[in-house]
Amino acid sequence: MRNNWSIKSKLLTKRLAVLSMSALIVSVLAACGGSSNPPTAEDAGQYEVTPGDPFSAYKDEVTVTMGRVTTANPKLPAGDTYENNAYTRLVKESFNAQIKDQFEANGEDYSRQVSLAIASGELPDMMRVDSKDELKELVDNDLIEDLTEVYKQYATDNIKQIYDSYDGRALDNATIDGRLMGLPATSLDSAPTMVWVRQDWLDVLGIKLDADGDGAIKLEDVEKTAEEFLKKDPGQTGKPVGIPFVNTLNTTDYNGSAYTMLGVASTEGAYPQYWMKGEDGSIIYGSTTEETKQMLGVMADWFKRGIIDPQFGTRTFDDITALYTNGQSGIAFGPWHIPDWGLSSVKQMDKHAKFTAYTLEDADSKVNVAHANPSGQFIVVRKGYEHPELAIKIINLFYDKLANDKDVATSMPEAAKYLESGVDGSTRPFNIEVNSATSLLDDYSDVVRGIKGEIGLDQVRTTESKNNIGSIQTYLKDQDTDDVTAWSKYHSRMNGVGLIDKLTQEGKFNWMTPAFSGTTPSMKQTWANLTKMEQESFIKIITGAEPLDYFETFVSNWKKQGGDQVIQEIEAETTSQK
Repeated sequence: MRNNWSIKSKLLTKRLAVLSMSALIVSVLAACGGSSNPPTAEDAGQYEVTPGDPFSAYKDEVTVTMGRVTTANPKLPAGDTYENNAYTRLVKESFNAQIKDQFEANGEDYSRQVSLAIASGELPDMMRVDSKDELKELVDNDLIEDLTEVYKQYATDNIKQIYDSYDGRALDNATIDGRLMGLPATSLDSAPTMVWVRQDWLDVLGIKLDADGDGAIKLEDVEKTAEEFLKKDPGQTGKPVGIPFVNTLNTTDYNGSAYTMLGVASTEGAYPQYWMKGEDGSIIYGSTTEETKQMLGVMADWFKRGIIDPQFGTRTFDDITALYTNGQSGIAFGPWHIPDWGLSSVKQMDKHAKFTAYTLEDADSKVNVAHANPSGQFIVVRKGYEHPELAIKIINLFYDKLANDKDVATSMPEAAKYLESGVDGSTRPFNIEVNSATSLLDDYSDVVRGIKGEIGLDQVRTTESKNNIGSIQTYLKDQDTDDVTAWSKYHSRMNGVGLIDKLTQEGKFNWMTPAFSGTTPSMKQTWANLTKMEQESFIKIITGAEPLDYFETFVSNWKKQGGDQVIQEIEAETTSQK
């Protein structure tokens, strides 16, 4: 519900609308800063000397309050905080704008803070919202600025090109009734889920995977390798464990696919938890298809044979990571970057550890993958904030200027040190990523050419890629180096992204475009229970507590307990958008 303040504000707006447009009212509105129109050259005081300049500073210091998404270990230098660090100081130096944090939180705590801010109408000047539903709620309650004009006037050409690389999908997600109401984060395609296998164990056991060298292997290859690891215990722990999976099992985010069965599902052409369009145009929930049933049959067979961890369903994420760290398991499903934050712990315990990334192909030698939702997070600006263009300027600064500056060590030395030392990106004013749809492979091309000496560091597009080149060269000089960063960057970029690049160039991907991503009205009441039912049903089938045919019972119950209603709502929404 709206608070009294927002209701009064609405009433006042309506009353003003019926009055004549006198010069007095115009001046009052200008003084209040309630208009989303960008400043003009005649605007005095705090506005920049050159309106529309994407990087010029304000004459007088301005303040912006923020809701900040934090992380548990930001790796900030001693004395620096989320509110006062190299990145926030860069905003002050660049624009004469002082950042003050209205709240800082992580995970569900952040979501609660956003919900409280929306309910009370007391928003910070800028904050991130994590769903289209929250964006719509803010628009419905007239709590945020229309950014259409300031985006057109202030966004740099590079930023506009980044958003345009998604063929309109990213900005469309942030557009309501034809108006741009938020600045979207971007989520580029980072498929597929990979199978990371201990290469040093393969070498010891004389196992040859991927004989044709195309990077894609079959399910039976994974089965045989897992059985050999269990039999011969190459980690010499005395207690080897099969492939561990998280009990949530599925995800629609390839970046968050660690320890899920998304890779296994792909071999059956299954897309659990995705919304798809059937041949007749109807909406289908991927978790209820015959292909998903077949995938569960594979998983149940694996569990019975010990190929899957016998404690599946009870281990936490950290428990699973510990199995790899301790040398009890050597096959991990996960995204291209899992060596950077998950498997790196294996290197810390065993300096000789090496992984090779593979992907699973179907019977037709295709790798089935789904396109990512191009944007699910949005930076919004409080209605009435005097400087909505500052949000665009901050985007320009971090995702254009800092990202592309060839001499960042000289022009922005503090920020350059953060990048070099691996300070977490959440310490930037906006905890989002804004990258072009091709940036992952573009960066990989720079890294490969830089390592080969085909281009100099001054020709490498991003500071991150320059740092990665140095790390990878360190690893290539000594593959038993104690430098964990060098090890992880080699594995994630050369093995992980290198595989994506190879599969892309060879046309191995079979892409599916989801029909819907979002929330319908009834999902707000039923989706938690439906998700729990799905998870519990799948675990029962895999562990043998229920036979495979129990899948039909799950589908029937899912439909009756709200699934059919959700499908009707999605079909209505997707039809209205045509």
